[in-house]
Amino acid sequence: MAVSDVSFTLHKGESLALVGHNGSGKSTLLQLVSRILIPTSGRLTTVGRVPPLIEIGVGFHPELTGEENIYLNASLFGLSNKEIRSRFNEIVDFSGLGNFIDTPVKNYSSGMYMRLGFSVAVHVEPQTLLADEVLAVGDEEFKLKCHERIRSLQDDGMALILVTHAVEEGRAFCQRYLKLERGRMIEHGCY
Repeated sequence: MAVSDVSFTLHKGESLALVGHNGSGKSTLLQLVSRILIPTSGRLTTVGRVPPLIEIGVGFHPELTGEENIYLNASLFGLSNKEIRSRFNEIVDFSGLGNFIDTPVKNYSSGMYMRLGFSVAVHVEPQTLLADEVLAVGDEEFKLKCHERIRSLQDDGMALILVTHAVEEGRAFCQRYLKLERGRMIEHGCY
């Protein structure tokens, strides 16, 4: 889906929900912001660490263990090995995957992938967190834990861009929304 004529600014501590039907361009816009896709025109500026939680399992190497994938992903987000070591236990504890951390992630369920990806992303001190409906999988207890962590990071000044179909979720986490249709911004405002 091509995205065209979309413009927004997101400052420290602000939050934006991207809403729209399937195929409206929400995920494409998030991929542009995360630099997974490169824009062919226009301008895009991001500051600091911007970890994308775009698709379950993206960024994981299936043959590597959970531990190895923590090091791989955290280093891709800009952490040194020393920083990763100092946060490793927190990441594992948050994920609840301690018994599986030495297992290759190809053996993980989608919920386990989500747990690991979310845990790494929120422990790299993100300036902006990009989340594309990743909390749609997993158990309710872990979702609640994730929601609490997002709120805590927002209180500390993290910005959030959240792709969601759930109006309630957008309202719960975001101050503003941007509605897309066929790759174009058709509405934006405050919740």
